[in-house]
Amino acid sequence: MARNVSAEAEQEAPDRLLTARRSRSLVILIAIAAGIVVCYLLAVPFLPALTWALVLAIMFHPLHRRISKDLRYPEIAAAATVAIAAFIVAVPLMLIAERLVNEAAKGAQIIAEGLRTGSWRDAIASYPRIGLVLLWIETQLDLAGLAGNAATLLTNFSAILVRRSVVQIIDLVLTFYFLFYFLRDGREALAMLKNFSPLTSPEMNRLFLRVSETVHAIVFGTFAVALVQGTLGGLMFWLLGLPSPLLWGLAMGLLAMVPVLGAFIIWIPAALSLALTGEWGKALILTVWGAGVVATVDNLLYPMFVGERLKLHTVVAFMSMIGGVIVFGPAGLVIGPVTFTVTLLLLDTWRAHNRESDSSSPPPPL
Repeated sequence: MARNVSAEAEQEAPDRLLTARRSRSLVILIAIAAGIVVCYLLAVPFLPALTWALVLAIMFHPLHRRISKDLRYPEIAAAATVAIAAFIVAVPLMLIAERLVNEAAKGAQIIAEGLRTGSWRDAIASYPRIGLVLLWIETQLDLAGLAGNAATLLTNFSAILVRRSVVQIIDLVLTFYFLFYFLRDGREALAMLKNFSPLTSPEMNRLFLRVSETVHAIVFGTFAVALVQGTLGGLMFWLLGLPSPLLWGLAMGLLAMVPVLGAFIIWIPAALSLALTGEWGKALILTVWGAGVVATVDNLLYPMFVGERLKLHTVVAFMSMIGGVIVFGPAGLVIGPVTFTVTLLLLDTWRAHNRESDSSSPPPPL
């Protein structure tokens, strides 16, 4: 009897140990999951800056590698690369943005003044049919009140734009702040990811390569489409005899790279200004060209350029980019395609592991 009790106790001991280990592992997994969620919530405010810092780190990595060969100290090499990146990226954007804001303010003032004073009536004097329609609209609507509301709206929008500009400046500073550490500690960060990852070192290298290729494809596609849109917009400005077509073409190209904005911020006020000065034909041509060509060419070219380089179907590339922008904002232009490509790579790796396990398992008995 005593022997049976001791045998049962010896049998229960491993079971208890196994149960304790499972409980401990479950608690650790729950703690890790909770920690990941909290870390994600803490990182969300910095997600745009982190994303653009990663993009710049990948794009300027060859330059940083050359600078690191000549400079002994990693901090100095990283600071030099950040300074060059800021000069190439931030300075031109700030100069163009300042000129753009000034010109946009002048255009808005001209449009509001034209609506308020009623000078648009002189502009439509030679177009009696259009004049009758607009005069009927004037009798039905309070154009003076609309002009006042438009001025108030422009004022409020300017205040919002100023606040938004402050946020963008903070994001820009954070971007280059994170870029410094990405460049200085990039190797250590990649090695840490390899240590914590369940994937093998060659699989992680393949993953890093796919992320780098994705970022390069996005940057290439963005610049290519922006170049096309800026060229088309500037060309129409030149053909219509509008002032500074090169400047406005460059501005439309830069705005085309911002997912939330676009070239319409330039050509819509220009078309309104042409209409208020009586050049209805030019206004109509610019509106049709802007809405039918400039505004739609990116939907056709961008998925083709990026999807081809990413080896993704055009529909998948389109969904990843537009869906990323909807979910994450402008940073989703990078996060969406990167998420798609990384997920597809992980699925391919998992399928390869299953094939290896099936081939290594013994055949079933007959």
